[in-house]
Amino acid sequence: MTETQSAQDGTGGPGTASERHVVTSPSPATADLRRTGINPDFWYPVSVSGSVRKNSTFAARFAGERIALYRGGSGTVYALEDRCAHRQVPLSMGVVEGESLRCCYHAWAYRGNGRISQIPYLPKGVDRPPRGVRAYPVREAYGLVFVFPGDPEKAAETPLPELPAHASAKHRTMTFSRTVRCHYSFMHENLLDMNHQFLHRGVLGRIQPELLGYDTGPHSVEARYLFTPAGGRKDRGAGLLSAEGIGGGKAPDVITVRTEYPYQTLQALPEKAELPAFSLWVAYVPEDAEQRTNHVYGLLMIRKPPVPGALHAAWPLIRRFTERVFAEDRMAVESEQRAWDEQGSDWNQEVFPLILDVRKVLRSNGVPIRSKADLCAASTLCGGNAPHKGPAARAATEDGESKAGAKTHAPADADADHRD
Repeated sequence: MTETQSAQDGTGGPGTASERHVVTSPSPATADLRRTGINPDFWYPVSVSGSVRKNSTFAARFAGERIALYRGGSGTVYALEDRCAHRQVPLSMGVVEGESLRCCYHAWAYRGNGRISQIPYLPKGVDRPPRGVRAYPVREAYGLVFVFPGDPEKAAETPLPELPAHASAKHRTMTFSRTVRCHYSFMHENLLDMNHQFLHRGVLGRIQPELLGYDTGPHSVEARYLFTPAGGRKDRGAGLLSAEGIGGGKAPDVITVRTEYPYQTLQALPEKAELPAFSLWVAYVPEDAEQRTNHVYGLLMIRKPPVPGALHAAWPLIRRFTERVFAEDRMAVESEQRAWDEQGSDWNQEVFPLILDVRKVLRSNGVPIRSKADLCAASTLCGGNAPHKGPAARAATEDGESKAGAKTHAPADADADHRD
């Protein structure tokens, strides 16, 4: 069931969004969102494809789990738990040999499904250890490497995000990969709450954002804003990104922002335009076990103007503009995280119903943050199996092929950025 809220009446009259929420101090009965972990049963980017070069490794992380990515001789990317089953040395420090990864310490070798394939000095008649390391389902798309850190039996039935504009010859994609020191929920709130445009007054000029309305459901929140310029100096890259041309413009844009758990999107539709000037897809991937740091992977898909080569010429200005906006947002959300750390809890006094709703979505779809003991139990090296590991995942560590291992060997299908 989706509930539509209107933003036309801000008086708090019957049936309005403002009537539904009473702003009070945080209730002890309400779980602190900043202590909620992200749900692992989705595909998450953990690297840009170009960072995982052929016959090389890359050290990635997801919520305290260290993951060794490597690209075999065939070009296929594999993802293994980043600890050798022997002495726990990171496999990301190892050497790629064909489709196998060999530990740098004692040269134990692993196949892409996590099974130990060779121990060079193993005496004759002695069996290899039955357990290898955990293998993650892995796929490449949109120039990113995605892993499925949750129950591997759910990987095949869980789709990757659909981004048709990325494959369109009418668009060019700008890729972002940045670490931000805050809980991922602060990022969702920052992008969804467009009332913070005062923060960007030096880049966007003065903007009057008006919430036109929003829809909310159990897994998503979507808001629609009208952005009306109100004077002030605007970065030239902002106008070029919004398809205003070199001279800029004063026409309003409709900005649609959507949190579809666990991802987020934004579209900008200029006035009288039929198609968005640009679309943004973004994922916030927790890196540390406490999930107070996240890595932002973003794909900004910009529609090419009719003039050939125009977008190529504007690209440096657009990149500079987006980096300036991101730097200001990062300053704000990292300040929010520092306040939470200092206070030991969430002292937010939120008044915007939209943000209260997205917090509900993030809480209800999230999971408890796992302790160090839980992370150890999730590791094959500690002799246990994670709560989210099914029979296929356990079978992947035994002496034989498995369905989970077969998923790990899916062929790469990386998409290249589209150029003018």
